[in-house]
Amino acid sequence: MVLTDQQGNPHQQGASIVLVCNGPGELATWVRPLAQRLHRELALRPLSPESQLSLDLVLVPCPNATGSEHRVAERLGLFARILPASRFWWLLLRPRRHGPWPDRGVVVFLGGDQFWTVLLSARLGYRHLTYAEWVARWPRWNDRIAAMGPAAADRLAPRWRQRCRVVGDLMADLSEAAGQDRPLPAGEWLALLPGSKRAKLQVGVPFLLETADRLAAQRPGCRFLIPVAPTTSVQELLAYGGPANPIAAHYAVGEPRLEQGADGLELVSAAGSRILLIEEQPAHGVLSQCRLALTTVGANTAELGALGLPMIVLVPTQHLQVMQAWDGGLGILARLPILKWLLGAAMTAWRMRHHGFLAWPNISAGRAVVPERVGAITPEQIATEAADWLAHPERLAGMRDDLRSLRGQPGAVAALASMVRELLPPVSTMQPLSSMQPAPSIPPARPTPPPSGPA
Repeated sequence: MVLTDQQGNPHQQGASIVLVCNGPGELATWVRPLAQRLHRELALRPLSPESQLSLDLVLVPCPNATGSEHRVAERLGLFARILPASRFWWLLLRPRRHGPWPDRGVVVFLGGDQFWTVLLSARLGYRHLTYAEWVARWPRWNDRIAAMGPAAADRLAPRWRQRCRVVGDLMADLSEAAGQDRPLPAGEWLALLPGSKRAKLQVGVPFLLETADRLAAQRPGCRFLIPVAPTTSVQELLAYGGPANPIAAHYAVGEPRLEQGADGLELVSAAGSRILLIEEQPAHGVLSQCRLALTTVGANTAELGALGLPMIVLVPTQHLQVMQAWDGGLGILARLPILKWLLGAAMTAWRMRHHGFLAWPNISAGRAVVPERVGAITPEQIATEAADWLAHPERLAGMRDDLRSLRGQPGAVAALASMVRELLPPVSTMQPLSSMQPAPSIPPARPTPPPSGPA
C-alpha cells in the first residue's frame, strides 16, 4: 500500500531493515549470514512478497570497492531493493527517487565508513545500529551498538555503554555452515587466494601460479584450488596469468589455459599444474577442507581465520601496483600521482618495520598467529616454506588451534539479528507475524538478473 505524508510525499506502510556495507568481503561474511538469519526469523520481502517488512541493501562509497558489489548482492536473491554505491549520494539527496520508503525502519552498519550510515539513518528517519568490529565512532547517533568484543565496548565513553551489547565475531559462525558444501576429492589440498581487485590480481595470479608449479615439484601429491572471487571471473584469472598482464613477465608461468577436469573447470599452468576453480559462493565448505592457504592481505584473512584454515599471508612489495589495493591510508598514498612512488616505497618500509601486523588473525591476537611474508618475496621462497609446513602436520595443527581459539563461540549472527528485531516497530502496529505465512527457505544464489532500478 502506498500512502502519502502531510506534505504529499509517498511513503509505504510497514518498515524496512536496511543493511549497509561496502565490499565483497563484508557481503559474504557479515551481510549474507545476517540476511539469511533475518529471513528465517521474520517474514520479509522479497521472499515473503505480502509482508509489510522488507530487507534492503545500500552499498556505500569505498576506494577499494570493485564496482560490481551490487551484482554480487543481486545473485543472493535476499534483498527487496539494492542501491549501488554510485547512487548513494542521490539516495541522500532524493530518497524518493528510488521508490517509496516506509516511514519506519532500521539502518544496520556492516562495513565501510560508519558516518555514511549516520547520514542515511538521519535522512530516512530510521533507527540506527552499528556492528563495531574495533570501535564505534559515532555512538551519540546510534540507538544501539553491537560490539564484536569487549575491546570495542570498553572504548566507549561510560555514558554510551548502556547502548552497547557484546555479540561476538560474526565470522565465528562461518565454520558452522561450512560443512554444508560439497566435499573435495581426496588429496593434500592447498587454497590459492590471489585477491579480488585488479591491483592484487595482477601480482597474485602469476605469483601463485609459479608458486604452485614449484610446490608441485617438491610435493607431487599437492592439489590446488582457487575460490573465484564474486567480483572477478574465470576469464579474468586466465588473462592475469598470461602475457596480457605485463607483471606476468616477471614470473616463470608461460601462458595458462582452461580445461575441464574430472572435478570441474581447471586453470592449467604452462608447466602442467592443475588448479581447480571453485565458482560457488561462498566457498567456505571447500576452504575448510584444505590443509593450507596462500593468500593476500584483506578480509579474506579474517574468513580463513574463522574457518580455522592455516595460511601464509603474502605481500610482494616489489610491485608497487599491489599496494594500490591495500586498505586504509597506505593504499590511498600509493595511488597519488607523481609522489606515489616515493611515498609508496617509504610507507612500505615504515609499515614493515613499525606498523605491526597485516593479517586479521594477527591484528586480533596482537601476535604472529599466522606467518606474514612482506617484501621482495619470490615464489621459490614461498613454495619451500609451504612444503615445510605441509611436512610438519603438527605445526599446522598448532596454527589451526590458535585460529580456532581466536574465533570465539558462534552465535553472533543470532545475537545481532535479535538486536535488529528489538529496534523494529512493535509488531502490533503491523500485520502480526503469526498471521503471516512462515518464512520460506533461503534460496540458493541465482544468476544475475538484468540491472534494475530508477534511471
